[in-house]
Amino acid sequence: MLDAGALIALDRGDKRMLALLHRALAQDRAFRVPAGVVGQAGRDGRTQVTLARFLRSEEVEIVPLDEQLARSCGELCGAANSPDIIDASVVILARERREPIVTSDPNDLRRLDPSAQIIAV
Repeated sequence: MLDAGALIALDRGDKRMLALLHRALAQDRAFRVPAGVVGQAGRDGRTQVTLARFLRSEEVEIVPLDEQLARSCGELCGAANSPDIIDASVVILARERREPIVTSDPNDLRRLDPSAQIIAV
């Protein structure tokens, strides 16, 4: 599960992020990105070519923010006293799918779920 920081790191050509993606692809792993994260990271498709190409690849699933997920995000934000429903969507989807979260901001995500499996980039 990738958050906005992970996508921004990819777009900037961060060596650690690129190595992580290459290792995951070598293990035939797929990537999931909540739709709200795409909105946070995507600013200009004309200049964010690497990001756009990655998001269109077969290995990436963009998970929509439907009503049920939105309600769960609101509840988690209320319980954790956090305003960020997009971070909450990352945490909830990762928890449901038992996947690690790739992020550049582990503290915000740990505030929502202290037991989340996090890979910091």
